[in-house]
Amino acid sequence: MQVRNKLNLFDFTMIVVSLVIGMGIFRTPANVAKASPDTFLFFAAWIAGGLVALCGALTYAEIGSRLPVTGGYYKVFSYAYHPSVAFAINCVILVSNAASLAAVALVGGEYITGIFIPLSRDLEWMKVAANIEYLQSIHIAIAILATLIFYVVNLAGLKMSAKTQNVLTVIKIVLVLLLIAPVFFADSSTATQLLPSTVSPTFREYIKAFGIGLVAVSFTYGGYQQTINFGAEVNQPAKNVPRGIFYGITIIILLYLTINYAYIKVIGFETLHMPETKNIAAIMASKIFGINAERVLSGFLFLSVLAYVNVLLMSNPRVMFAMSEDHILPPVFKKRNPKTDVLTVSLSVFAAICILIIFWAKEFDRILSFTIFLDCFGMILSAATIFILRKKTKQLDDTGIYKMKLFPLLPLIFISAYVFVAISIALDYKSNQYAALIGLAVMAVFTGLYFLLAQLKKNKIDLG
Repeated sequence: MQVRNKLNLFDFTMIVVSLVIGMGIFRTPANVAKASPDTFLFFAAWIAGGLVALCGALTYAEIGSRLPVTGGYYKVFSYAYHPSVAFAINCVILVSNAASLAAVALVGGEYITGIFIPLSRDLEWMKVAANIEYLQSIHIAIAILATLIFYVVNLAGLKMSAKTQNVLTVIKIVLVLLLIAPVFFADSSTATQLLPSTVSPTFREYIKAFGIGLVAVSFTYGGYQQTINFGAEVNQPAKNVPRGIFYGITIIILLYLTINYAYIKVIGFETLHMPETKNIAAIMASKIFGINAERVLSGFLFLSVLAYVNVLLMSNPRVMFAMSEDHILPPVFKKRNPKTDVLTVSLSVFAAICILIIFWAKEFDRILSFTIFLDCFGMILSAATIFILRKKTKQLDDTGIYKMKLFPLLPLIFISAYVFVAISIALDYKSNQYAALIGLAVMAVFTGLYFLLAQLKKNKIDLG
């Protein structure tokens, strides 16, 4: 069944921005600062992450142009690799995406709680904050509520979701600009000088810190690769897919570098570096506008969460649809609502997975390394398909499709960067509770599940 093209260039660009700018930029800079011995490495990680994201965006742009189909992420794996790899990787990616949604929704729960509970460090706050389990239950409830709200929104149909997405994305960009504004208006009593650390780490320590910092940076920049799933739903995909990705990533890089400069100047690197520092956007609002501004800003930050939750609920059911078309998942995952053209079963299953992970995760930091290690599998293998696609779809070269420049340098840089991130997570096993080992186990389970399902299907045919 062909899906009607509905997304124009502006819609698609807004989706790219929303896929990337979730709550990460309002939380992960603290994680990067904790890993960095000085401000030089802090900014180096963000610049490197932006360049890697751009390399990846251009790589995925060409992949999407060569295979502009719904569920493109799965279709690319199925086209280029053995079906077992396609099945295992896409199941891993679905779990990783659900975990990302869960993590971001939980951070949103932390921020929105500030509207109802004082965020100042006064006696009233300390009494409430002492009950960690109580606060966690509030965060979990809010995260689940956000997921359910946009589950219902997406049931209303893609175009309605796209319009909702545009509004939420504009609000999100305005919010980021508001956080950047203090850089230009902060007085000397508020600003913090960008002084380098007096500690001189060794080269090996620098590389290790850089790798750990890139884990959080990768989470913050990640998400744009999912735009490949909209290949058949974009008007003139050969033209608008690469443009939308490039415009979106460029906007994101500029916003991220500027807002991190704002964090360092207004909050200070030492504050970011402290273990208890988490809700950094609220801290900055408090420093510039006063404690009451924390609550107002927290409300806007929650809108940012809603945009991210919405776009993940839009994109991931299409992967299930593609897997069902290839008879990997049961036919029920192709079921659409005849009035809204929504993949009702796939959407419902993905939303359920997200809610289950929210219950399991409970907090953002617990699943950060696990999510990124799973992402590394998908990033490396999906980007590598460009080498296969260039050979298999050579007949398309003269048809006006997008072809990246500096090939094969750009995809090689992208792949190498994610290999480095995966190794960094594996070596940091004590801090991340063996995230790499768990990720490998998940991959092995899904690979085995593919062969089990294939055997059951074969036996059913033989018996039939």
